Amino acid sequence: MTKPLLAGALIAMACLGFTACMTVGPEYAAPASDLPAHWNRLDSSAHPEVQQADPGDLSRWWSNLDDPMLFELVDEALGASLDLRRAKARLREARARRAVAGTERFPSVSASGTASRNRSSEETGSGDTRDLFNAGFDASWELDVFGGLRRGAGAAGADLESSAAGLDDARVSLVAEVATNYVEVRSFQIRLGIARDNLASQSETLQLTDWRAQAGLVGSQDVEQARSNREQTRAEIPTLETGLAEAEHRLDILMGKAPGTLHSRLAAGSGLPAVPERVAVGIPADTLRQRPDVRAAERTLAAETARVGVAQAARYPAFNLSGSIGLEALTIGALDSSGAVAWGLLAGITAPIFDAGRLRSQVEIQDAVREQAQVSYEQTVLGALQEVENALVALTRNRERSAALTIATQSANNAAELSRQRYAAGLIDFQSVLDTERSVRNLEDSLATSRADGVLALIRLYKSLGGGWSPQTEPLSTDKDTP
Repeated sequence: MTKPLLAGALIAMACLGFTACMTVGPEYAAPASDLPAHWNRLDSSAHPEVQQADPGDLSRWWSNLDDPMLFELVDEALGASLDLRRAKARLREARARRAVAGTERFPSVSASGTASRNRSSEETGSGDTRDLFNAGFDASWELDVFGGLRRGAGAAGADLESSAAGLDDARVSLVAEVATNYVEVRSFQIRLGIARDNLASQSETLQLTDWRAQAGLVGSQDVEQARSNREQTRAEIPTLETGLAEAEHRLDILMGKAPGTLHSRLAAGSGLPAVPERVAVGIPADTLRQRPDVRAAERTLAAETARVGVAQAARYPAFNLSGSIGLEALTIGALDSSGAVAWGLLAGITAPIFDAGRLRSQVEIQDAVREQAQVSYEQTVLGALQEVENALVALTRNRERSAALTIATQSANNAAELSRQRYAAGLIDFQSVLDTERSVRNLEDSLATSRADGVLALIRLYKSLGGGWSPQTEPLSTDKDTP
């Protein structure tokens, strides 16, 4: 091919690459969700403490719990969590992969230089020694005629955004887990205190019974029943201490520390965090916009949709341009002469003709992957709505339960005091004392557990609303090819 014809072919292919590109594959559109306008389980008339209103800034929702130690622990965890470190590393990986995918659409240029000395055989040649020096540049470029590279760059960009949302979701989960385990620590401490107080009270009852037995007023059966009642309470304490230690250790690990590190800090119990009197939740659509896991699932769907286009583009011809220019001479000094210039151009096209349906099957595989991502997104949306509804039910019903248990506990304490007085006066038998003491022990423990459950329900509500993260201080740079 003559130079004019070769140059014309190159120009034609370049024009084809710039002006005749067609992008194959489906165009991505964010899926529409059929969302309810209101929360099904939110009845403001029956439960005015929970309202469907603007929840405000949820990025630091734990400040609503009014617990300084919880603030400190959350801030420390956000700076030291191993889960966050792993999520940040995944984000760096996705950013680098997006950069790699973007570079594939541009020409690549490389430089080379060689120096060689060769001596021919005297039997087959002249036996002379010959030097050869060359230096130059090589360039190659794949024209993205059918948009395969563009789709690949778009998929990598969507993966990057999905990883960024995954980091935000890791923050949401971390904050909720720290708060949850902190509440569990405080709950076990309170329940331990209740068990020890009951143990002391039952020890006094045992002493009273023993005195009455020594005086011949009651039989030894009352003494043994009192001792059995006390030891049952004593047997609960090791179980509660085990639960407390495990909750402390979980909190240690969440903060990237060795088990036992926080024990001394947590030993000074400050009670449960305070639950605000009013809690505001937004509408379902606001919740989905706030939740990073929904955003991550949507971006994953966008990436898999773009990869369908990559698979389809592989079924079409590929156009390549390559060329080289350099200097070649027998001596270094001759490299700067005009006669040392050497160059070459190559235009190539490759097209699949027969592959027994492999490429078509690759498209089918990727479309199935895209459909799986679609289903995962829909499940994530439904799961988000379910979590909010469950948290609303738990929060409102738990307040009702705690109110009833408070009244029941007060009455049980009054009944226990009266029964002890009447037993000391010989007016009732010891079984009544045992029944009232057991009732007090069970109700006080249930009340403490219920109050802790109320705080945990509020934590689950804030998490389900997507609270615990804020937009990145450094905006995520995304190119125009991101779906």
